[in-house]
Amino acid sequence: MSRKNSSNYRDIFLNDTPMMDMRAPVEFTQGAFPTSCSHPLMLDDERAAVGTCYKEHGQDAAIELGHRLVCGDQKSARVAQWKAFCEANPQGYLYCFRGGLRSRITQQWLKEAGIDYPFIEGGYKALRSFLLETIDSINHLPLTIVAGCTGSGKTLLINTLKNGLDLEGAANHRGSSFGSYVSAQRSQISFDNTLAVDILKKQAQGCQSFILEDEGRNVGSVNVPLLLHKAMQVAPIAVVEDPIDVRLGRLLDEYISRMQGDFVAAYGEVLGWMKFSAYLEKGLLSIRKRLGHERHANILTLQQRAVNVQRQTGRVDDHLDWLALILEQYYDPMYHYQLGKKADRIVFRGAYDDVQAWLIDNHK
Repeated sequence: MSRKNSSNYRDIFLNDTPMMDMRAPVEFTQGAFPTSCSHPLMLDDERAAVGTCYKEHGQDAAIELGHRLVCGDQKSARVAQWKAFCEANPQGYLYCFRGGLRSRITQQWLKEAGIDYPFIEGGYKALRSFLLETIDSINHLPLTIVAGCTGSGKTLLINTLKNGLDLEGAANHRGSSFGSYVSAQRSQISFDNTLAVDILKKQAQGCQSFILEDEGRNVGSVNVPLLLHKAMQVAPIAVVEDPIDVRLGRLLDEYISRMQGDFVAAYGEVLGWMKFSAYLEKGLLSIRKRLGHERHANILTLQQRAVNVQRQTGRVDDHLDWLALILEQYYDPMYHYQLGKKADRIVFRGAYDDVQAWLIDNHK
């Protein structure tokens, strides 16, 4: 593909091409692409001032103001950052919102510094539209849904399959009351972009059908794209039916042992334990209404006792007491009720290994 003002968006994403995002930091924070880095032409306040000037006095005045705001040492520092990125990523690209003025100014300043670096035609807006169209394009393809009670290993299973699409991974959230990670959940835009790139790469590997976990419209704070979610609501379902002790073992590992380790690694011993305890308490609080105040209070006591024992001795088995209760009194009844409404779509049932084998055999 041409290295001049490329519009070959598919290759850009398939090749994990490094991209330099020239938009303001606030634009980048709202959502970006997996391989993009923020190196703005203008900071947020500078962009706001130039935007106001453009509306009131036109483009020429706005450009003049932009050059006054970004000059001297500020300009030199920014160009030095861009130059370092370009030298480290010679096959990369730069982009702004529409591939317009900011891209051209950046490109010109880089040329003055001795570097000829291409920008992406259409910019962020065109790349984003391409990725949204990619998600919508799979709605007519064969989809299969993996369902199962909490702790059935549905996400683990999805990630063993060459044509599995991990919505929770794209969202960086496990989709439940206890679903947050130590790291922040992705924004809606970044969720969409991450999911779309995953689809592109799997299609490039020959996938013509996809397998997804049974999800509601929301995964944490992000929404599954509407057309995809509608297609998921009519797709056939394979149900994982593992015994409760196996499920509890998975929950103990993922939500207790791993999360405690992640919190301590991120925040240190003292603060990490405090945040881990608060994470568990917050998750339980979010289902208090369904549990009822008395049952919630009893389970909270067991939870706090288990955290104290874990901190003092390293033993985690005490968590099984309250985990078993929330499965029995909340998650399992809710799951069975919801699955009952989809009974006509169930095409296979079995233990984790059986469902995995069936999906592999029937989705070449």
